[in-house]
Amino acid sequence: MQDIIARNGLETPEPLKAEVKSVPPWLQGTLVRNGPGLFSVGNSEYNHWFDGLSLIHSFTFHNEVTYRSKYLKSETYKSNTKADRIVVSEFGTMVYPDPCKNIFAVPNFTDNNLINIIRYGQDYYASSEVNYINQIDPLTLETVGRANYRNHIALNLATAHPHYDKDGNTFNMGTAIIGLGRPKYIIFKVPANASKDPKKPALRKVQQICSVPFRSTLYPSYFHSFGMTENYIVFVEQPFKLDIVKLATAYFRGVNWGSCLKFDEKDSTFFHVINIKTGKAKSLHYHADALVVFHHINAYEEDDHVVFDIIAYKDSNLYDMFYLHNMTKETDNFIQTNKVFSPPVCQRFVLPLNVQKQDSPKGTNLVTLTDTTAQAVMQDDGSIYCKPDTIFEMELPGINYNFNARKYRYFYGSRLEWSPHPNKQIAKVDIVTKTHVEWRQENCYPSEPVFVASPGAEEEDDVILSSVVSSDPSVSPFLLILNAKTFEEVGRASIPVPVHIDLHGLFI
Repeated sequence: MQDIIARNGLETPEPLKAEVKSVPPWLQGTLVRNGPGLFSVGNSEYNHWFDGLSLIHSFTFHNEVTYRSKYLKSETYKSNTKADRIVVSEFGTMVYPDPCKNIFAVPNFTDNNLINIIRYGQDYYASSEVNYINQIDPLTLETVGRANYRNHIALNLATAHPHYDKDGNTFNMGTAIIGLGRPKYIIFKVPANASKDPKKPALRKVQQICSVPFRSTLYPSYFHSFGMTENYIVFVEQPFKLDIVKLATAYFRGVNWGSCLKFDEKDSTFFHVINIKTGKAKSLHYHADALVVFHHINAYEEDDHVVFDIIAYKDSNLYDMFYLHNMTKETDNFIQTNKVFSPPVCQRFVLPLNVQKQDSPKGTNLVTLTDTTAQAVMQDDGSIYCKPDTIFEMELPGINYNFNARKYRYFYGSRLEWSPHPNKQIAKVDIVTKTHVEWRQENCYPSEPVFVASPGAEEEDDVILSSVVSSDPSVSPFLLILNAKTFEEVGRASIPVPVHIDLHGLFI
C-alpha cells in the first residue's frame, strides 16, 4: 500500500471498456469518485495526502461498463501545472514566494476540491471544505467552471457532505468567520428546482435556514459533516477547533493551515438540535465528553428522542497519520508508529427532546428507548450529559440513502487492521445484533462502499459498489459489486489502467 498511496495518478480521458464478470442488468448510471491524485508537480512535492490535486474518476453502467478519469481543472491545478511547481498552498503544504518578490504577498487560496461529489439543484460539483466548488459534467468529467459560495451566502468554509431530502432539496452547513456580525455557523438549503443553466448557478437560489453563534469567537469548531432527521439538523460542536489568529498569521509564522487545528481534550462536546422549518435550536444544553468526529452515519427521531450515529475518535491524531512521510514508511515502521492513533468507533447518542428542566430528576437517565444503552442524564445546572452506546469500529460509513433520516438497521464502511500485512476490508454492520460480515481479498484495498438500490426495492440491503486497487501487480484495479444482504461478490469490472485511491463519491 505504501508504494501506491502517493503515486501520481494517470488520466484516462476517453471511456475505456472494462472486462466485466457479471453485472446486474438493472444497474444503470454512473459512479463518480473523487480523491487526491497528483502529489508532485515538477520537482515540488506535497507534504500531506489530503493536499494532492483532485483526480475524478467514474464507472458508467450502460449495457457495458466504461471507465474514465480526469484531473479537476481547478484554478489551483492550472496555476501549478503552468508554473511546473506547487504555487498554491494546501492543508499541509504552505508555499512561499520567491524571496526576491514581496515577502508580504498573501498566498492564493486553493480551489482544489478533492473530497467529494455533491449535487445542488441539477448541477454536480467537486467539493472540499473551502468557499470554492467546481462544477463538473458527471458523464465526461469535464470541469465546467468554478463557483464561490461567498457570491451567494456569507461563508468562508462549507462541508463536502451535504444531505438531500426526499424532494431533492440539498441541505448543508458552513462557517462564517469574516463578515458582518458575530462569527457563526450557517445552515442553508438549495432547492431541488435550482436552475441547470450554467449562466444561472444553482447557488443563486440558496436559502439560509439559521445560524448558530460560536461558543468561542476565536476558536470555532471544525466539522466535516452533520446529521439530519425529518425535522431537525444535528450539529456536533466538538473541541477540535480552528485557531483563527493562528490561521490568519500562518503564512508569516511559517506554518501550514493544518497546524491551526487543535484538539482541546479538557473541553466538552456540544450537540445542537435545530428545527429545519423554524430555524430555532432546542433550548436544552446537550453535552458529552471530548471527542473528534468527521463522519455522521445517520440520524432519526423516535418517541420524542433524536437518535444519531457518528464515527468518533478519542483525539485528533488521525490527520497526522496522513502526512506522506508517515504514509510512505516501511510497513513495520508504519504499524509501530500508528499504534498510538485512536481507532474510529461508531457511537450512538440519544437526545430526549421534551424534557422539563424543573421536573426532571437530577442524575437519572432520561432516555426511555429500550433498544440502546445510550444515556442522557440531567445535571444540577439543567444541562444534559450524554453517554453513547458503542456499536463497532469502522470508518467511511454509508447507508441505503432511502433510509436517511429514518430508523435503520444496517450501515456499510471500511475497516483497517494494523498488522505486518495490513488488509483493508469493507463490512456491513447490523446495528440491532451488533454483528458484521466482511469482504476482503489479499493485497486489495477497497474504497468507501456505495449503496445502490435496485428499481422498486424497499428493503434496506441491496447492492454495494466499491473501487478496488491492489498492491499485487498481477491484479488489475476493479469495480467490485457485492450482494448487500450476504456481502458475497456478485461481479466485478476490471480496468486495464492504474486507478488511484480515492475518498468519496456519488452514484448518479
